Amino acid sequence: MNPEAITEIYRGALTIMLALGGPILGIILVTGVSVSVVQAATQVNEMTLSFIPKVTGAMLMIWILGGWLLEQWGTYTVELFSMIEKVPFMF
Repeated sequence: MNPEAITEIYRGALTIMLALGGPILGIILVTGVSVSVVQAATQVNEMTLSFIPKVTGAMLMIWILGGWLLEQWGTYTVELFSMIEKVPFMF
């Protein structure tokens, strides 16, 4: 396998990782900042008040985008398996 093919696999893996994790991490970030602002304004410092909304937001995003996430992941996996056919094995 040549270095260009390996670089292409790594690039594709990083791209799919960002595409799949980005929306979920984004909603966790927005929810965490929002809850932190409310906690700072009200001076209520309870750990569960920041944890529960973040988990709920992440679950909601996974539920909403679940089909799209699986489709993207499946497409990338099929591309990887099709690359295996093209690689000459040297044993």
